[in-house]
Amino acid sequence: MVMGGNQPYFMPYIGYWQLINAVDVFIISDDYHYIEGGWVARNRILENGQPRYYNIELSHASSNKRINEIYISEEKFEKEKKLKRLRSAYGRAPYFAEGFALMQKILSYEELNLAVFLENSIRAVCSYLGVQTKFVRSSSIPGNCRLKKEHRIFGQCDYVGADTYINAIGGKNLYTFEQFREHGIQLGFIQTETTPYKQFWHDFVPGLSIIDAIMFNPRKEIQRMLQQYAILWDDRT
Repeated sequence: MVMGGNQPYFMPYIGYWQLINAVDVFIISDDYHYIEGGWVARNRILENGQPRYYNIELSHASSNKRINEIYISEEKFEKEKKLKRLRSAYGRAPYFAEGFALMQKILSYEELNLAVFLENSIRAVCSYLGVQTKFVRSSSIPGNCRLKKEHRIFGQCDYVGADTYINAIGGKNLYTFEQFREHGIQLGFIQTETTPYKQFWHDFVPGLSIIDAIMFNPRKEIQRMLQQYAILWDDRT
């Protein structure tokens, strides 16, 4: 069985969904510490040809809290304003109707716990794209939050019965093939290959939220994009 995992992010870029699609089980790391200024509660959309932040307003967010301990600000999180921004930015995009309906569904979810809200958004996008990966919250794995670094992943693999773990490419700075071999797990790193697509009349801006890809591309094309990656394996395996 192949496992992957990451913190829950707000409508992340295509590479996140490639990782989900590449594995059998995806661990939603909801009890990891929140990183201020990271991507958990924000991403970027295209406005007038420029990338602009599109975020969730939070209440008393802190790096001293775990993601599942943080709540959305009921006063500042104005869903209609967020939908209005999307209409202004993407109203003339070829697949605006489909993308807008999806975002209406996501933003109207009545939940203030950040981790639960984000998990729902991840599941909603996967349903839209036909991705059938199984999800497990890291907080549901007994004792896992007490482990450190790669041992957390080993515990997650043991819990779901995975013998292969695929990590985002940035993990090459954190984990080694040898560490995982010693635990009987094959390690791979997924490397995204981005294919440019038409974004109105502007030059292509890569790395934007999946919202952007959904607004400009039919589902079948995005499903094809989900397959555009390479996995770097240990050359000794």
